[in-house]
Amino acid sequence: MTLLECINGPEDLKILSQDQLTRLAGEIRDVLVDTVTKTSGHLGPNLGVVELTIAIHRVFDSPRDRIVFDTGHQAYVHKLLTGRLARFGTLRQRGGLTGYPSRAESEHDMVENSHASTSLSYADGLAKAYKLRGEPDRTVVAVIGDGALTGGMAWEALNNIAAARDSRLIMIVNDNGWSYQPTIGGLAEHLAAIRVNPRYEHVLDYIKTTLPRAPLVGAPLYGTLHGIKKGIKDVLQPQVMFEDLGLKYVGPIDGHDERQVETALRRARDFGGPVLLHVITRKGFGYPAAEQNEIDCLHQVPGPSSAAPGTWSRVFGDEMLAIGARRPDVVAITAAMLYPTGLAQFAAAFPDRVYDVGIAEQHAVTSAAGLAMGGLHPVVAIYSTFLNRAFDQTLMDVGLHRLPVTFVLDRAGVTGPDGASHHGMWDGSLMQLVPGMKIAAPRDAKRVAELLNQAVEVSDGPTVVRFPKGNVGGEVEAVAKLGGMDVLREPGEDRDVLLVGVGPMALTGLEVAGRLTGHGIGVTVVDPRWTKPVDEALIGAARRHRLVAVVEDNGRVGGFGDAVARLLRDHDVDVPVKTFGLPQEFLAHGTREEVLEEAGLTAQQLALRITEAVARRTPASPASSASPASPASPASSAGASSAEDQDTPEPRPVE
Repeated sequence: MTLLECINGPEDLKILSQDQLTRLAGEIRDVLVDTVTKTSGHLGPNLGVVELTIAIHRVFDSPRDRIVFDTGHQAYVHKLLTGRLARFGTLRQRGGLTGYPSRAESEHDMVENSHASTSLSYADGLAKAYKLRGEPDRTVVAVIGDGALTGGMAWEALNNIAAARDSRLIMIVNDNGWSYQPTIGGLAEHLAAIRVNPRYEHVLDYIKTTLPRAPLVGAPLYGTLHGIKKGIKDVLQPQVMFEDLGLKYVGPIDGHDERQVETALRRARDFGGPVLLHVITRKGFGYPAAEQNEIDCLHQVPGPSSAAPGTWSRVFGDEMLAIGARRPDVVAITAAMLYPTGLAQFAAAFPDRVYDVGIAEQHAVTSAAGLAMGGLHPVVAIYSTFLNRAFDQTLMDVGLHRLPVTFVLDRAGVTGPDGASHHGMWDGSLMQLVPGMKIAAPRDAKRVAELLNQAVEVSDGPTVVRFPKGNVGGEVEAVAKLGGMDVLREPGEDRDVLLVGVGPMALTGLEVAGRLTGHGIGVTVVDPRWTKPVDEALIGAARRHRLVAVVEDNGRVGGFGDAVARLLRDHDVDVPVKTFGLPQEFLAHGTREEVLEEAGLTAQQLALRITEAVARRTPASPASSASPASPASPASSAGASSAEDQDTPEPRPVE
C-alpha cells in the first residue's frame, strides 16, 4: 500500500515525517501523470503545487479553516489529500469528480467558480463573517496564481483586505510565471524581478558601511538615502507594492521545499492579521515532459492548448491571418488565451498588432473600445464564458458608442468536461441585450471565414462571431437563400415545420429533418447565419408552415429562439413556436455529446419532440396557408427596447 492510499483526510498528513512527505509528493505526482494523461485535465498547474498543498493541509485544519483556490484548476492535489483518491480515475468524466472544487464532492471544497481573480474577494468576506460570528480562531487561506493576480478584481480585494487589519487571512501567491501562457504585464515583471534581484538590505548595508567614510557628505547622504529606503526597495524588491498597501509580506520562498513553506505558513497563521505569502514554484515540476514544454508546460492535456488543425479555433486563426495580411487596421486582443483561441499565427506574423492583456477581460474590452476610437478594428478573441465578466464594458463602452469591435467567442455553447462555469451558454442571450450588436453563428469552417470577414467589415457597431469547442464537422452548402439566411433543405409539397438551427445545430437540424421525412412531415431547414438582428424573411416563411422550431446551443431564456418568437408575435404571425435550447441551469460536466443528450438536443430526441408537437396541431387549411400577410406592425429588431422579454409559450393543444 502506498502512503497516498493511507491518506483519508488532512489529519493523516500531520503525523508524517519529512522523509515520508517527500515520498508522498512523489506518489502524488505519479498519480497525477498517470490519471490526467488518461482522463484529460490540468496537469502542469497541479504538478507545481504538490508541496505547497501538502504544507497547507499540515498547517491548517480544513474544513474548519477554509481554503479557497483561485480558478480551482490546481486543486487536484487537494482532492487527493481529502479522501478522493479512490474516485480520482473518474476525473472530468460524466458522473465522476469534477476538474474544479465541488461542494457536492467534499466538505473541504468551498468555491466552485473557476473564473480567475475571485479568491481574494471570497476570502475577504469569509474572514469578516467569521469575525462577526465570534469565531476568531478560524483562518481563511486563499491560493492565487500570479496570472490571476493580474486581474483587476484581485487588486480591488487587496485594497479592502489591507483595511481589515485583524482579519485572519493568508493570501498565498503561487508565482510560476504562467497563467495559461507566460504571465505578462507590469506586475509580472515586478514578480520576475523578485526572483533574481538581491535583497535591498544588502545594498543598504553597503551604503551604510561605505558612505559614512566620505568626509562631509557621507553621513548626511546616508541619512537621506536611509530616509528613502522605500525607494530603494521599489527598485530592488518590488514586494513593497504589497507593504505599501499595509499588508504583511513574506517571501519569496521556494514552493517546492515543503519544510520551508510549512514554516512560513505557521508564522503567517500566528501573525493574527492579513499576510501575503509569496511562493515561487515551477509549473509542471517533477515531470520532464511538462517542464520542457515551451508552449504551456502541459497546462492542460491531452496535447498543447494551441489550436490544433481541424478545430474551430484553428479555422478562425487561419482566416484571421489572411485578414491581417490585407487589413493593416485589424488588431487582435486576448486575455491570456493567445494559443487556445488560435491567435498564435497572427501574433507571429504581426507581433505589433496583438495585445495579450493577461486575465483582464474587462480591460480587454474597454481597451478595444479605445483602439476602435483610434481608427482600428480590434478583434477580441476570448472564451464565451469569460465575456460574462465584461458585459458592462461590452454594453456601455463598446455598444453605447457603436464602435466597430468584433468579439470572437470560442467555446460557445456546451464545452464538455470543464463543467458548469465553462459552458458558453450565456453569451447568446447576453449579447441579444446590446443595442446595435450583430451576432453571427457559423455552422461549418467555410462559414467561419465568411462570417468573420463580414463582421470585420461592419463599421457602425459591434459584432460577435461565436463557435463551439472541438473539431469542425463537414461542410454543408445552401440549396437556396431566404433573405440573408441559408436554406439547407426544402420539403416537397408539405410545409409542416420550419426548423431554424443556429450554428452547428443547423447540421443537427438536417438530421432531424431526415427522421421527420420518414414520418411524412415536411421540414424546411434554415441556418440564420446572423442571429441578431433576426432576419425578417422568417415572418413570411413562418406563415407558410404549421410550426416553427428553433434549435440553439445556448440557454433558452433570452436567446435566439425567444427573439424569433418575439418577432413573429410583433407581426401577428399566428404560428406556434417551439424553442429548443439548453435549460437555464448550471450544467454538470461531461462530454459535449453527453450534455447535449441530457438537454434533449440530439437529433433523435428533437425529432420525437417535434413529431409530437406536429401531431397536436390541426392541419392548416389551404385558405389559411395561402392567405396574404396581415398588416405588419412597425418592424421590431430582436434588440429593440420595446420587445417583450418572456419565454416562448408552449404549443396550443388541439381543440
